[in-house]
Amino acid sequence: MFDAFERVQTSLIGKMIPHRVPLGLLLLSREQLTVEQLRTALAAQRSAGHGRLGEWLVSLGFVTEEKITAALARQWSCPVLRSSQRIVRASRCPQIPVTLLEHFAIMPVDYVAASSTLHVAFSDGIDHGLLYAIERMTGSRVLACLAQASFVRETLRNLLRQRSEYEVAFEGPADTAECSRIVRSYSVRLSATEVRLAGCGPFVWVRLFRPVRPPMDLLFHTHNAGSSISDMPIRSSSDGKTPLAPH
Repeated sequence: MFDAFERVQTSLIGKMIPHRVPLGLLLLSREQLTVEQLRTALAAQRSAGHGRLGEWLVSLGFVTEEKITAALARQWSCPVLRSSQRIVRASRCPQIPVTLLEHFAIMPVDYVAASSTLHVAFSDGIDHGLLYAIERMTGSRVLACLAQASFVRETLRNLLRQRSEYEVAFEGPADTAECSRIVRSYSVRLSATEVRLAGCGPFVWVRLFRPVRPPMDLLFHTHNAGSSISDMPIRSSSDGKTPLAPH
């Protein structure tokens, strides 16, 4: 798994694809914002040192959250999920760790079993690296849309109360040897037949497949890791999937 972890570590450095048109300019071009309002919001953002421009525009009362979401959807060329639309039960969707749903502020929206297509709603921009990771881990085709941030937060509150027993998160393991030990220990304990892994922002997502029961997800938050996770001495196939011999 050495080469696979090396690729995952490299992917953690990547950033989201930059927008073609900045949000403020897009709102100005549609006459939904004035130059003075934009300057005020940018000044408030710089002074506070945190928060996205859209959040500041809404909090200052210059633009509605609905217009921010519509503008983001135009930036990313994707549809908008209306808050009145019915959301499919999470239990019907492929398993996605709620730790990732919470961190990236996304939620599963719908799943079409006939075509193995999963629809996921983002509350800000579209993270294509995360979409790719979900596709690889679940074997589903994943399509993205935008939804109002408040709607996503409210929906996630219910999901977070149902944190799965098939998910374990590790906050900043001491070193890569410890990560390796954890993965091997769980693999043996669960009689895992296959291991997949993918980079998701500051996380390395490891999925252990096992007979009969749902897979187990291990999430390593690497932001404080003392050494490169690529040093983990585990063999892997070239596609990041590691078949394991029966234990």
